[in-house]
Amino acid sequence: MSQNLKSIFIDGEAGTTGLGIRDRLAAVPEVVVKSIAPEKRKDPAARKEMMAGVDLVVLCLPDDAAKESVALADELGSDAPKIVDASTAHRVAADWTYGFAELAPGHAEAVANASRVANPGCYPTGGIALLRPLVDAGLLAKDHPITVNAVSGYSGGGKSMIESYEAGTAPDFELYGLGLKHKHLPELQLYSRLERRPIFVPSVGNFRQGMLVSVPLHLDALPAKPKVADLHAALAERYDGSTYVKVMPAEANGKLEPESLNDTNQLELRVFGNDELGQAVLVAKLDNLGKGASGAAVQNIRLMLGLAEG
Repeated sequence: MSQNLKSIFIDGEAGTTGLGIRDRLAAVPEVVVKSIAPEKRKDPAARKEMMAGVDLVVLCLPDDAAKESVALADELGSDAPKIVDASTAHRVAADWTYGFAELAPGHAEAVANASRVANPGCYPTGGIALLRPLVDAGLLAKDHPITVNAVSGYSGGGKSMIESYEAGTAPDFELYGLGLKHKHLPELQLYSRLERRPIFVPSVGNFRQGMLVSVPLHLDALPAKPKVADLHAALAERYDGSTYVKVMPAEANGKLEPESLNDTNQLELRVFGNDELGQAVLVAKLDNLGKGASGAAVQNIRLMLGLAEG
């Protein structure tokens, strides 16, 4: 075995995201994934010992368990590994780096230099990718009232949702999070640089994976009164040269399906609109298990370990 291999421990490797990360890392020859025996996966001493012997730990755990794992790593002091946390626990923490590498110019370098990175949520990945460039360009005011609508495949809902859909007992489509306190809202607002809390309405459909995130806009209510082409141009300028984020032309038929990017780390952005009506709809398409979860995690792992893009 090469002495130059980087070692990784996935704490919570049996879950959907953990399995996805492990599968993707199998195609990365520069890393080796180490595992704890199943009967010791909840043993703090065994986990701490594993953490001390690897270069990077990925946390695929519920929030409280993720915080406990970070506390174990803290006990190692200078021997602590780098950490990618796929939970919600640290996404708006000031001492963690947000793991959307395309967030802003230079942010990939910030991820590469970080010791602790919070992997983004799937919905915020699409929403932030659409909104942040427009705020930065002055086309969208920070206090503008924003609504974000989204639909995801059922694999993003965890074990019980997956089981209910695969058993045929779940509805074909449903809105949820209608208490307007979805756990992804804090990061969506913070990293989009919005001063007003957006309304976020997620939904789930009877398909395993894939996601569409959409943001409707009244163009005459925006400070610069932009045209549809101005919005497209701002997005295209931000992501010019990006490996994983592409700004695409809007389909002439006004239709878009959510599954064509499944099993990739790609994110596609489009601006649909009508200048005569003064209206536009921004749309992001991604795989909720790819760029929305395990794909982004592996992208961050590569950056943090100094590996080439996959």
